[in-house]
Amino acid sequence: MDTQSLQAFLAVADHGSFSLAAEQLHLTQPAVSKRIAGLEGQVGAQLFDRLNRRVTLTEAGRTLLPRARQILVMFDDSRRALSNLSGDISGSLTMATSHHVGLHRLPPLLKAYTQAYPDVRMDMRFLDSEQAYQGVLDGDLELAVVTLAPVPDPALTVVPVWIDQLRFVCGREHALAGRDTVALSALSDHDAVLPGHLTFTRGIVVDTFARDGLQVNVSLSTNYLETLKMMVAIGLGWSVLPDTMIDDEIEVMPIDHRPIQRPLGYLFHKSRTLSNAARAMLEMLDAARDTTARQWM
Repeated sequence: MDTQSLQAFLAVADHGSFSLAAEQLHLTQPAVSKRIAGLEGQVGAQLFDRLNRRVTLTEAGRTLLPRARQILVMFDDSRRALSNLSGDISGSLTMATSHHVGLHRLPPLLKAYTQAYPDVRMDMRFLDSEQAYQGVLDGDLELAVVTLAPVPDPALTVVPVWIDQLRFVCGREHALAGRDTVALSALSDHDAVLPGHLTFTRGIVVDTFARDGLQVNVSLSTNYLETLKMMVAIGLGWSVLPDTMIDDEIEVMPIDHRPIQRPLGYLFHKSRTLSNAARAMLEMLDAARDTTARQWM
């Protein structure tokens, strides 16, 4: 059972498509089909059903799926462990970040990293924080630098690097604009525009209201904070945004309530052998930790 066949199997399973799997692997579709056929011959079972242009896993395929992921993770882990023996900081670093962190926090650090370690190939992926968490858990990602979950998975090492101060904001012409003070309860009477309901940031905001027995009336959702800021500016609702995004287009409301904070930081799987490239990135991230983040945990 070779790793190339297993990679093809996972790609088809993840995409539900032979053509998309071929695109991901930079192969032709017949080459992917040949690898799958070879794997099916080795395991003695059909792994996919192909019905009306849909590709779905058979029972045998569903059984193999988690084991295939484990085999490839172990193979990559072994390869990294052997490569680390040389002490060189080179090779590939597969790392994910959220759009907000990638735009507002990481650029200076990434510039310094690429200048210090030019032999490292950065495989940077922009994902929602929740997707990045799952990617690290599944072994698809070596590191992630994202919004941290309120309750981290025990299989992960999670370290805060920055603490975002979230501010309640509204448009300049909003009904709550221009007030000397605004009660948290007053926000419940107005529409909010917030990140999606499964995001860590949305959970932090909703929990803040729930502790005071209040509800949040969300009219629109998007996971892109820059889009949220635009919707606030044109008057579609109030929201919460980090200090780094506040400008003259929106107004910070003087809410009579304790500040809302969210930790941003890095995470990796405790059972994974990190490459020298990843360890060098963690050293830079640790050096960049602000005082509030060091006191967070």
